[in-house]
Amino acid sequence: MALEDQIKKAARTEPRAPKPNSCSFSLCTLWLKSAKIRIMQHSAAIRLIRADELPALLGLYRYLHPSDPELPVTTDLEQLWKRIYSDPQLRYFVADIDGRLVSSCTLTIIPNLTRGAQPYGVVENVVTHPDFRRQGIGTRILQAALAMAWDRGCYKVMLLTGRKDEATLRFYEQAGFQAGIKAAFVAMR
Repeated sequence: MALEDQIKKAARTEPRAPKPNSCSFSLCTLWLKSAKIRIMQHSAAIRLIRADELPALLGLYRYLHPSDPELPVTTDLEQLWKRIYSDPQLRYFVADIDGRLVSSCTLTIIPNLTRGAQPYGVVENVVTHPDFRRQGIGTRILQAALAMAWDRGCYKVMLLTGRKDEATLRFYEQAGFQAGIKAAFVAMR
């Protein structure tokens, strides 16, 4: 059986330890990786953010734009967060592992007067803590955002990324996004 097929099979079944001295090094390593991934995936709760989690979200954002200055929680920032949190068109999805936010993305639903007055969505600020990457958590966050967008009647959901590396682009494609459908132009000040 090819190694790729073994990985797929391991991902579909509950991880069971191999019998002592019964497997090669690569199969034992495969079992350990499979067990770790399954444990991490099962313990990450994907949900909407709670109002009291602003400090944790800001901490996670340090991994999104490390060069940005730290944003202190001030009265003005708390007021902004209250407006954002209460807006039914803005939704922040998070992955929670034992009370710790390890991944997040934002979905904005935009009302629209074209396409039969169907809204569209924009996903932004996709971030996963470095210790929790490559475990399927970011994909699950994006799939939750897509599911909400479809439930809200969006005819499309757009995501922009400044990243150019193939691994990141494949990550977005595997989560359900397609490159090359539209051209993106960004104006920044």
